[in-house]
Amino acid sequence: MLTINDPGIWLRELFLQTGLSYSFSSLFSTIALVFIVLFLSWLANVIAKLVILRIVTAIVKRTTSTWDDIFLEQKVFSRLSHFAPALVIWFMAAWALKSFPVWLIFVHKLTYIYMVIVGTVVINSFIEAWHNIYNSLPIAQHRHIKGYVQLLKIFVVLISILIIVSVVFKKDISTIIAGLGAMAAVIILVFKDSLLGLVASIQLSADKMLKVGDWITIQKRDVDGVVSDITLNTVKIQNFDKTIVTVPTYSLVNESFQNWRGMEESGVRQIKRSIFIDIKSIRFPERELIERLCRNPQLKEFIGLAELKGLSKSNSSDTIDEPFFNSAQITNLAIFRFYAETYLKQHPDVDTDQTVIVRHKSPEANGLPLQVYLFVRNNQFVPYENVQSEIFEHLLAIMSEFGLKVFQQPTGEDLLSLSGIKTK
Repeated sequence: MLTINDPGIWLRELFLQTGLSYSFSSLFSTIALVFIVLFLSWLANVIAKLVILRIVTAIVKRTTSTWDDIFLEQKVFSRLSHFAPALVIWFMAAWALKSFPVWLIFVHKLTYIYMVIVGTVVINSFIEAWHNIYNSLPIAQHRHIKGYVQLLKIFVVLISILIIVSVVFKKDISTIIAGLGAMAAVIILVFKDSLLGLVASIQLSADKMLKVGDWITIQKRDVDGVVSDITLNTVKIQNFDKTIVTVPTYSLVNESFQNWRGMEESGVRQIKRSIFIDIKSIRFPERELIERLCRNPQLKEFIGLAELKGLSKSNSSDTIDEPFFNSAQITNLAIFRFYAETYLKQHPDVDTDQTVIVRHKSPEANGLPLQVYLFVRNNQFVPYENVQSEIFEHLLAIMSEFGLKVFQQPTGEDLLSLSGIKTK
C-alpha cells in the first residue's frame, strides 16, 4: 500500500513498482520533485506578475497621485515579483532534495544570493523612484542630488556584495569589513575619482554653483554650452555646436568656470565691445562740420552757443595759438560719444535702467579703443546678436559724418596705392 504523507516516498514507491531498482527509483523521484518545484516557482512568478500588471497597475492608474505612477514606471512592483519563485524554491527545496543534503545547501545558497541580488535591484529602483519624485519638486531646480543618489546606490551594492561574500565563504560580515580596513589605501586609490566627485558634488550643490540647464563656459577646456547631466564622477555639457563634452566633477571646484545663470535670470544681457578709432582723425571740428552737426537739435544743445562762438572766433583768427587753453573747444570724438550715448538710450532694445556709456580707453597700437557698454533687454542668442550687430553697424556707418575714421590694418591694395601702382 502506497503512503502519500511524503510525496518523495510516494514517487519512489511508484517507481519501485515499475520494476526499477531502489537507487534509480530514489533518483527519478528526486528529479520529478525538482521539476515540480521548478514548475511551482514558474507558476508563482506568473501569478505574481499577473497580480502586479493587472491589479496593482489598475489601482495605480485610478489614484490621483503621481508618486505611485513613478514607482510603477521604475518597475519597483514588477521587480518585487521576482521574490515569488525564489521563495517557492527556498521553502520547497528541502522537500525535493531531502535525500541530497549537499545539493540542498548549494541550492539554498544560490537562492539566497538570487534574493539578495533581487533585493538590491528593488532597493535601487526604489531610490531612483524617489529621485524622480524629488526632481518633480520646485526645490530640485536649485538642488541637484544625483551625485548623492548614485553614492547611495553604490553603498547598497557594496552591502549586497559583502552579504554574498559572507554567504559564499561562510564568513561573518564584521570579519570581512575588518579585512577591508586593511585595504583602505587600495580602495581610496581605486575610488579616488568617485570620492573627489562626491566632495565636489556636495560643494556644488550646497553653494548652488551649478545645476542641470545652466549655461556655462570653461575657457581652459574649450567648453561653452548647457549642462545636461551631473553625475558623481562627471558633468555632461552639450556645446552649442551640438557636441557633447564630459568634464570631471571635481575639476569644476578646482578650476574656474563661468555660469551665465545670473544673466538669464536677470532678463538682460551685456554688450561690451570696442571700436578702434584712428587717432589721426580726432581733431577740433571745423565751422562747416559744426554747422552740419548743429542741424540735429540734440547735438546743437550739446555743443552750445558759447562753444560755437568760440570755434567761430578761432577759425576766423589768423593766430595759431588761439585753440590752446580754450575751454570752448570740443573734439569731434566728444560730439560723437554724446551722439552714440543718445542713440543708445533711445534704442527700443536697450535697457536704460542699466548702465549705458560710451567711453574710450588707453590708446593702443591699433588706435584709440572706443568702448560701448550697455545691456540689451532680450538675452536670447539670436535677438541679442541681431541687436548688437544693428548697433555697431549704425555707429560704424555714421562715424564718418563726425570726421572720424576706424583704424584697420593696411591691405595689399593700400600698400600698392601708396607705392603709386594702380590696381584694377
